[in-house]
Amino acid sequence: MEITVTPPILFFRVIRKVKPVLVKNTKGMMKNLNFPTYIKVADLGCATGQNTFLTMSEIVNTITVLCQQCNQKPPEIDCCLNDLPNNDFNTTNKFIAFFNKIVKSKGLCFVSGVSGSFYSRLFPSKSLHFVHSSYSLHWLSKVPKGLEKDTSCVYIAASSPPSTYKAYLTQFQRDFTTFLKMRSEEMVWNGRMVLTFIGRETIDDPLHRDCCHFWTLLSTSLRDLVSEGLVSASKVGSFNMPFYDPIKEEAIEMIRKEGSFEINDLEIHGFDLGQSNNYDEDYKLHSQKSKAGEKEAKCIRAVSESLLVAHFGVDVMDTLFNKFAYHVSQHTSCTNKTTVSLVVSLIRK
Repeated sequence: MEITVTPPILFFRVIRKVKPVLVKNTKGMMKNLNFPTYIKVADLGCATGQNTFLTMSEIVNTITVLCQQCNQKPPEIDCCLNDLPNNDFNTTNKFIAFFNKIVKSKGLCFVSGVSGSFYSRLFPSKSLHFVHSSYSLHWLSKVPKGLEKDTSCVYIAASSPPSTYKAYLTQFQRDFTTFLKMRSEEMVWNGRMVLTFIGRETIDDPLHRDCCHFWTLLSTSLRDLVSEGLVSASKVGSFNMPFYDPIKEEAIEMIRKEGSFEINDLEIHGFDLGQSNNYDEDYKLHSQKSKAGEKEAKCIRAVSESLLVAHFGVDVMDTLFNKFAYHVSQHTSCTNKTTVSLVVSLIRK
């Protein structure tokens, strides 16, 4: 059930923040493997479109430049793009020509699509040298069991019973451990992974989510639809997001328990969906607040609409996200945000 769409406005912020870790680990992988003549790189949860190739081109160009600097022959590079079977690989394939223009390793890159869930085996044993995944691993393989008592929100909230947090954490632990185990079987020794996903700052209350958290505001927007008679309360009460935003300690614990990887880097970066806490005074004008709401609504709609349509139908989507944009606009001055981006790089032991 994992979703892997990354909206463009968010994608470029992610690339900028992750680039130093990506470059460092690409170079480290090449040097530790003594400049192999063949490299297999996988981008897991690649989504679709031109942006799909930006991270892959960064990896390829880093390899090419390093080989030139070290007087080494550039390797052939197998560039594998992975996503779920319903991903539009045909559209992505149309941008291979764009990819070939922006990479410096001419004629040495071979692009292929790999369909399937990254919570399963995707590649032959010991075949991968480098794995990248951006804003995908916070999506769970399925909605956790045991959420029947929590009908007020689509995700963890302050009003949720402790059992809701435990159900989500258990599902994340199961999925993330599976992901690590599958990749450990597919990767060569000293291969590298760079993973970026949504997390939250470490705080005492595991049920705490900001008043401006996107799923909190989506829950509020759905309740608006209930009050207007557009959807039933039972329909809203039976919908939950297959999502989990771990604190760094939860991610570290699972990596160490699974045991196949060594943590090389762990960074925490701020997270926003087109908003910023650093507004000029003029930005508090109503029209500009509305624009911030519209930006975040577009981002959340891009990643969640397929799930919402399957449960509520397509007819209410425009109304739902208009209300979501309004609620976001009422929280543009929120400064107490605990949602972050976690960036983890791992070495296959």
